[in-house]
Amino acid sequence: MILISRCCVLEIRDLMSEPLENANADIDVRRLILQTLESWNAAGITHLTAVSVPALVEPNPIVQQSRSDSEQQATQPHLESNVEMARKPAATSKTSVPSASPKSTTPETTTIDSGKSLTFGERVIELKVLSDRVAKCTRCEELATTRTQTVFGVGNPEARIVFIGEAPGADEDAQGEPFVGKAGQLLNKIIEAMKLTREEIYICNILRCRPPGNRLPEATEASNCREYLDGQLRIINPEFIVCWGSCAAQNLLASTESIGKLRKRWFQYKRARVLCTYHPSYLLRNPAAKKDVWEDMQLLMKELGIPVN
Repeated sequence: MILISRCCVLEIRDLMSEPLENANADIDVRRLILQTLESWNAAGITHLTAVSVPALVEPNPIVQQSRSDSEQQATQPHLESNVEMARKPAATSKTSVPSASPKSTTPETTTIDSGKSLTFGERVIELKVLSDRVAKCTRCEELATTRTQTVFGVGNPEARIVFIGEAPGADEDAQGEPFVGKAGQLLNKIIEAMKLTREEIYICNILRCRPPGNRLPEATEASNCREYLDGQLRIINPEFIVCWGSCAAQNLLASTESIGKLRKRWFQYKRARVLCTYHPSYLLRNPAAKKDVWEDMQLLMKELGIPVN
């Protein structure tokens, strides 16, 4: 290892040509030293004066252990911080050491508020990772063996609003996207009437697989799939959630009240305010209830600052 004496001045060019004492030293440490010296030399620094640390870089014992690629990447911030312990020659000089990639947080460990700090790209990546896990899920044997594909979710990863439905139907199972059948077409009209677009919202369901015969999700199935719903909500971290139908409302809020009693009231789920209303498929069977849903959407529009005609 290159040592800098307390009472000497060393020329950078000599340091750059001097071999490390330990030929088996960690490759990251060797590269870091060389890059740092080259950067200082390029900035016009020709000599180093005495510093109080015994070595330019003090290797972490962990670095000397056998590590995987991901572990090597995780130690980079530690190595870089050791370099900063040495006296820096000038504010304008920059080291050419690449910074370590930010550690990815899995949906299981991300808190509901941490989604606020994620960039758009990070949210996309986190959702893709979770979607891949969902595609391989076989927790519900009946659903896994009868589905065409899983239906994860679609929309803006930074959406202020998340719509939660019940479960995929035949059209959703075929296309892999929630709310694309007749109920979905009605939902699109509701969104348009709210002066919003489908692309501004994130849409998902309680289940990510179609129940055979479009039956209601069973409690065990909803429980098995809850981890994925929570993961989506943590990553997106919405301000508002709309539960479409009693299945979505009761599962999210752990309530046994009917959708009629849950309507026209605001609930809180983590940081999001929750509004419950009738499912679009119910409106197809009971057109008179469209008025009730529009009243609920007006409540949401007021909170969003959208003028209500």
